[in-house]
Amino acid sequence: MASRAAQKRLTREYKSITENPPPWHYIITGPENTPYHGGQYWGTLMFPSNYPFAPPAIRMHTPSGRFQPSSRLCLSISDFHPRSFNPAWEVSTILIGLLSFMTSEEMTTGSVSASETERKYHAARSRWWNSTGGGSHLKGDAGAGKGNIKAGDGGAKFKSEWPEVDEENWKWMRENKVDTATGNKIVENGGPSCGPQLGIAAKSGHQAHAVVDAVIQQRDAGQGWLFRNKLLLAGAVIFVYVLIARLLGEGSS
Repeated sequence: MASRAAQKRLTREYKSITENPPPWHYIITGPENTPYHGGQYWGTLMFPSNYPFAPPAIRMHTPSGRFQPSSRLCLSISDFHPRSFNPAWEVSTILIGLLSFMTSEEMTTGSVSASETERKYHAARSRWWNSTGGGSHLKGDAGAGKGNIKAGDGGAKFKSEWPEVDEENWKWMRENKVDTATGNKIVENGGPSCGPQLGIAAKSGHQAHAVVDAVIQQRDAGQGWLFRNKLLLAGAVIFVYVLIARLLGEGSS
């Protein structure tokens, strides 16, 4: 049986948790056949003291190209719409609803627009971002507000909540030679690559290269044949000018 001091302490801590519940951390893996495939999306649910009769505030901290990092999301299952929340809904129901909305194109408060290539880019960098705080692990902990996870925290909060996952992420970065400062793949000569990020599917990489190729083709098309053969054209113009001048001179004589 617990002592009186232990009971008093537990009662006080239970009351504190009830009145000010701590955030509930989650990780969602990007589903197949979406731009988020293979991405590791970390976020928090902030439950009110009267849960389950009121919904939690929902945030996603990992950049995704779908939501503003660490911003409260206006969803029918979030604290923006308490009257539409069903007390019978469990945490799993909330997360399934979040994932469903994420894979749609509907816009709301906290959502952003991005291309499929951009979202695949974020998915490929998600594990690096979570465990390094966006590369800020080299600069120290800059702190963050309640409910928000900033890139400047050096990955400390993610590590404290998901130590095993964090360890797996660092192992993944070592095995795949990812520059922990930038999230780019390290090329053989030791420098960081500025190309498509490691982890993007082959199809995505081709799409990224296709974008670059298209830009180059448009640039060349803008210059055109005239630009590429300007010296030849200049010589031809001079030749025609001299020929006309000579013919006019002969005609006048």
